[in-house]
Amino acid sequence: MSPHAPTHATVHWAGEALHLLPAHALWWPAGETLFIADLHLGKAASYRALGQPVPGGTTQDNLARLDALIGQHRPQRLVCLGDFLHAASGRTPSVLAALIAWRERHHHVAMTLVRGNHDDRAGDPPPEADIEVVDEPWLRGPFACCHHPQSHPTHFVLAGHLHPACQLQ
Repeated sequence: MSPHAPTHATVHWAGEALHLLPAHALWWPAGETLFIADLHLGKAASYRALGQPVPGGTTQDNLARLDALIGQHRPQRLVCLGDFLHAASGRTPSVLAALIAWRERHHHVAMTLVRGNHDDRAGDPPPEADIEVVDEPWLRGPFACCHHPQSHPTHFVLAGHLHPACQLQ
């Protein structure tokens, strides 16, 4: 890759510049907000609980990716557009300990989870993670933050759920 290669693609939407990041995130500079979706923390642990031989380390890898994004963009807020935790069976002590340690490192970043279908089954993050949990749509600036792609009468929708796709409406 060239040292001058772009590190993101910029789109203009709802009167705002948004950066589509190769690390599977969306950066809204004017709102100092980083958006992610469908993190599915504890997914490998959930599969292992079902007896499926899957490798470990995915939670640590995802949290390390978020560490890098936060270090690069210095957001005031991180918004997860649903499916933060994968399943109740993935709420293992090691997954929750990794999450709490990660939040302690980034306690200065406000975090909001817009509940998704997996969050309904997995449950909200533990209170010590200090993550605001809301239902969709959650309005922030010109955006309706959702998990499920949908229309909104007054705001532009940012949503997850369809992975690995992105849909702008």
